[in-house]
Amino acid sequence: MNLPDEAVTDDLYANPGLPAHEWRPTDVDPKLEKRAERQVATMFGLSAVCTILLLVAYFTVGKEDTFAGFGAQNLALGLTLAGALLFIGIGTIQWARKLMADHEIVEMRHPAASSQDDREATIAALNAGLEESGIGRRPLVRNSLLGAVGLLGLPAIVLLRDLGPTPNQVADAQDYPGAGIENTIWEEGTRVVRDVVGTPIRAGDLQIGDLVNAEPESLYNGGPDGEPLEGVVLQIAKSKAAVVVVRMEPDEITPAPGRENWNVDGITCYSKICTHVGCPISLYERTTHHLLCPCHQSTFDLADAGKVVFGPAARPLPQLPLAVDSEGYLVAQGDFDEPVGPSFWERG
Repeated sequence: MNLPDEAVTDDLYANPGLPAHEWRPTDVDPKLEKRAERQVATMFGLSAVCTILLLVAYFTVGKEDTFAGFGAQNLALGLTLAGALLFIGIGTIQWARKLMADHEIVEMRHPAASSQDDREATIAALNAGLEESGIGRRPLVRNSLLGAVGLLGLPAIVLLRDLGPTPNQVADAQDYPGAGIENTIWEEGTRVVRDVVGTPIRAGDLQIGDLVNAEPESLYNGGPDGEPLEGVVLQIAKSKAAVVVVRMEPDEITPAPGRENWNVDGITCYSKICTHVGCPISLYERTTHHLLCPCHQSTFDLADAGKVVFGPAARPLPQLPLAVDSEGYLVAQGDFDEPVGPSFWERG
């Protein structure tokens, strides 16, 4: 029903108003106020104690220790970290309920774009709220909170130790071939063989447009001393050494500076591991020489030094230098001259 203009008024509905403000015990009794302040500071202090206990547990409780059938170290770290966060939460809630101002405020609806006066009023209200919180005049609460929150940063620093050794530390500590992020088991004279079957690839058998998923022959016949690679060592070696071999017209290849002799009659070899997040790739478009990663559509131009032409990958595919041995089979001239796979912070 349409109302006449004179009937459209803000007085159609009675203003319900607000109930009378009820003062809290801490608002009227200074002793209760001080007691609440000490309670809040105690909660923040208990949080700091839990943080210190977390650090103590990290260095003193062994990884093999158990408690009630659970890993003692994980249990201790979990309980102390939970306590540190819980007591900060309890203290903050008590602070808000008993010490911060609790006057009821009515906020009228207004247009999304506030006027300058409204903005200034908001800043003034925020400053007033900061003042009413008492953080400036309650040093016990403020300092205990800062101490509890500050100590919580220490576990984050200490636990960074568990991120594991650096690539160089892995390479120095392990004695298996290709240890470390920066190394693979490719070496000078290693034959390039077909993946799964392990048969060597003769350069003359590849046709223009062929793409072959390949691996180093040492995955099948063992390491430099002939020992077979097994278990985790085999999986690590295979995950970094996988390559794709393609053949194209030699005059279509634009080699990177210093890599003019890395191809064999148009046969070129690149890492199969995407430089974005490490997905294995082999979707090849013969006419454009583009290699597509199916995960996030990073696309590499194999005719132009493996450069990225589309997608989130940040660097070209590493190229493996190729040659042929006395029997006409493809072999590596050496290892990759850069780490394969995704970038990492220590990559030079």
